[in-house]
Amino acid sequence: MHFNSDELPANYKKYIFRKTLFLIYAFILLVFIFIVSISVGAVNIPFIDVIKTLLFKNGSKRFDLIIWNIRLPQALTALTAGVALSVSGLVMQAILNNPLGSPFTLGISHAAAFGAAFSVIIFNTGSIQSRGGIHITDHYLTTFFAFLFCILTAFVILLISRIKKSNSEVMVLAGVAIGSLFTAGTMFLQYFASDVQLASMLFWTFGDTSRSSWKELLIMISATASALIYFFYNSWGYNAMQSGDENAKSLGVNAELIRILSMLAATFVTAVVVSFLGIIGFVGLVCPHIAKRMIGDDHRFLVLASSIIGGILLLAADTLARTIFLPHVLPVAVITSFLGAPVFLYLLIKGYKR
Repeated sequence: MHFNSDELPANYKKYIFRKTLFLIYAFILLVFIFIVSISVGAVNIPFIDVIKTLLFKNGSKRFDLIIWNIRLPQALTALTAGVALSVSGLVMQAILNNPLGSPFTLGISHAAAFGAAFSVIIFNTGSIQSRGGIHITDHYLTTFFAFLFCILTAFVILLISRIKKSNSEVMVLAGVAIGSLFTAGTMFLQYFASDVQLASMLFWTFGDTSRSSWKELLIMISATASALIYFFYNSWGYNAMQSGDENAKSLGVNAELIRILSMLAATFVTAVVVSFLGIIGFVGLVCPHIAKRMIGDDHRFLVLASSIIGGILLLAADTLARTIFLPHVLPVAVITSFLGAPVFLYLLIKGYKR
């Protein structure tokens, strides 16, 4: 087929314009859901009062107290966690060339949970607050152990990916096995825990965005922003790796180095989120596939699209969890699991048919 040289730039501009337009619309939707998340709850706050408070204009002192001390930290936590888990899942799918890759399905979330449980129970870095949630008294030690066990899991996954003739199904099943192993380890620690430690760890494993204070939120934002910059910087490399390491090397991409560093970055940001909030499953699996359906396989746009969709999904799920059974509040992980499990089964069945 012959292409006119003047036609190609126009087509490419149209290609860029469509994807950019989608990102703009998705970002607008994200902002809208963010405001809705702050507005609704046990006490409904009018949109105009939410906007006034966020813009530091004079508003109701009662609403200001609710927004700045309760609603805003939780909404920002859901947004940050959604971005972190979604983009980590996207990168894992890219570097492993595995459509079922995510921190949850590859066992990395369970490894982080075990590391956090190890820190809380053995080193007593967690306690129960008066409202019943867990409080991490030593953020750095907890994150360190979560990161340590995540790194071990990441290296196992990378080792399996290098085994001759291994495929996506093998890596996913290995991740399920690793996740089961760490789940058993967590249960073992809980068996020897005190009543207070057992109650706090059981509640912690549900995954809940309400546990994050401004201090923990700033740590998660810093880790997520750093990882996001690195992933966006290597987006062209992820595109090249989709056609195999050899083709990537012929294009000047160091596939092996990008794979290792990207896995470590995705593991780190997952460890930080899980160590503070608990296990929030399926966000890293569902959101990248939604983004690919909407915007295609170009990671230059997929990194941003997956991040925005992750923020939208977890914000919406968190809002639903807080309001669906008022005055009772569900952990957000319950909603994401109900959403993610059918999608996971669909992708698994589709993979085996292929």
